[in-house]
Amino acid sequence: MQEEIVFSEFDEDEEYPISFTANAVVEVKKALQLENFKNGELLRVGIRGGGCAGFEYVLDFTLPKKYDYKMTFDGLEVLIDPVSSVHLEGTEIDYVTKFMGSGFKFNNPNAKKTCGCGSSFG
Repeated sequence: MQEEIVFSEFDEDEEYPISFTANAVVEVKKALQLENFKNGELLRVGIRGGGCAGFEYVLDFTLPKKYDYKMTFDGLEVLIDPVSSVHLEGTEIDYVTKFMGSGFKFNNPNAKKTCGCGSSFG
């Protein structure tokens, strides 16, 4: 028997710990259309230990886990675990297009140090 997923809920007046720009939402939705994901997989935003600054940002498509927070941005459902939500509080996720390449950018006000590639923080 499959375990029922119980999402942690945000209060009606409580802000989400992260936000997405319109560009980021559009790019994630494009990726969802191009990839062949398992039924029920959602975008997961998180962190893990590693990288040159201490933590690495994670964007992945996964199935929900027990105690995940679920947020919705313009129809895009996003998961974040409670530990990551603390470290990413106030972070805006953007999608930028530059001459040398395009990609997701984390604007994290809690980062005391970052690496040159922008994929890790401390």
